Amino acid sequence: MKNLLVMKFGGTSMGTAERIKSAAALCEDAHSHRPTVVVVSAMSKVTDMLLETLRHAEGGDERGVDANLAALDHKHRDCCADLLPDLPARNATQALLDSILLEFSRIARGVLMLGERPPRSVDEAIAVGERLSSTLIAAYMKSRGVEAFAVNARDLVVTDAVFGNASPLMDQTREKAVNQLKPALEQRKLPVITGFNGATMDGRATTLGRGGSDFSASILASVLDASELWIWSDVDGIMSADPRLVPNAKVLDEITYREAAELAYNGAKVLHPRTLVPLMEKDIPVWSKNSFNLTAPGTRIVPETREGPIGPRAVTSMTNVALVTLDPASALLSGTKIMARSLEALAAANAEVLALTSSSYRQNFCFLIRTAELPAVIERLEATFSIELTHGYLNPIDVELDVGLLAIVGEGMKGHPGLAGRIFTAISREMVNIIAIAQGSSELTIGIVVRKDGIEKAVRAVHAECGLGN
Repeated sequence: MKNLLVMKFGGTSMGTAERIKSAAALCEDAHSHRPTVVVVSAMSKVTDMLLETLRHAEGGDERGVDANLAALDHKHRDCCADLLPDLPARNATQALLDSILLEFSRIARGVLMLGERPPRSVDEAIAVGERLSSTLIAAYMKSRGVEAFAVNARDLVVTDAVFGNASPLMDQTREKAVNQLKPALEQRKLPVITGFNGATMDGRATTLGRGGSDFSASILASVLDASELWIWSDVDGIMSADPRLVPNAKVLDEITYREAAELAYNGAKVLHPRTLVPLMEKDIPVWSKNSFNLTAPGTRIVPETREGPIGPRAVTSMTNVALVTLDPASALLSGTKIMARSLEALAAANAEVLALTSSSYRQNFCFLIRTAELPAVIERLEATFSIELTHGYLNPIDVELDVGLLAIVGEGMKGHPGLAGRIFTAISREMVNIIAIAQGSSELTIGIVVRKDGIEKAVRAVHAECGLGN
């Protein structure tokens, strides 16, 4: 399919009936010019509400479950009424919404009876938000004469069985997606696909992790050999820093795949960290655009920028992190073996290491992870080192929660004389103490761990020192 465009709309772009109308207008315009596939997130805050409902159910709070089910119904019923004033079309669409919400209600009440949330059931339940939003926007466009139809990505995206954070099986996904979508596209129809979810080879529902709608869109763009992927959100593009922290932060016209991936991995919220992986092999360009500000040109993500590597491009930060330190009680204990076993425990906990540093003589080391992953990581580490901890060969595992990570990202930083020294000096001038430093051999990213109360000052200082603002 030549000149295929994949467009993905985030939760805020689907947040209200008015936003859905705006998204639909963009879809209709693109569809009138070229083959188009649309991927949508749930309406803003709906996924959080679905998860909260399951937590109420797990805790035996039937009243909380009922209240949330009523709120979900009310939100989507009102949106349906705003989008579809024609009564027959509204009733038909509402019947579909009711059916989807009934499925969620059955899962929630099953959790209420069991008193626990099986991961497979959670994945099936929280994909409901995207199913509801895709049904709404497809019905709205159909009411306007566009041959749009909703598609559950469970029927397209084939994944492994890692519930909650599944990875796609690209060959199988390609076969399903091409077989199901190509005939519709050739007939000038407009598929509206749920983001975030998929299914195993044997049909068990999975999800791609929070924010996985971006990832869904890139998977589909790759397997359908799209010409471009446009990701619509509520920001003008990828910025040199968080504008809430740095008032003079600027929108970047272009960045590379590697720069965008590093920024996403280290806290920038424009893209899901895994979004770019399926696109890089095929050099499919990505645009980050603002559906609230159509005059903003956005940021183009490409294999290589036109101006080439120019050093630091942006600084980002994270505060929802934990620094975990493992310290052998004796230098006779092999730090290398301890580190190897620790990394195996992290892998078993399905955790991502944001930074890793070690000492030489003492053989102690620390690593930074997201706080959401901390309980599973500590459980795995304590099980892995139960003997060493019991007999005192390994000091108690130390966890620091009062820390944050800032990351300076840019192609061309490698071999840049004095850059690291300037960055560290800029941070120290703000009286912010550096706890740990991590930098790979590519020098694409410099990661710095500081106290949480100093993260904002550090970000502003580095942004100014590197001359990244307007």
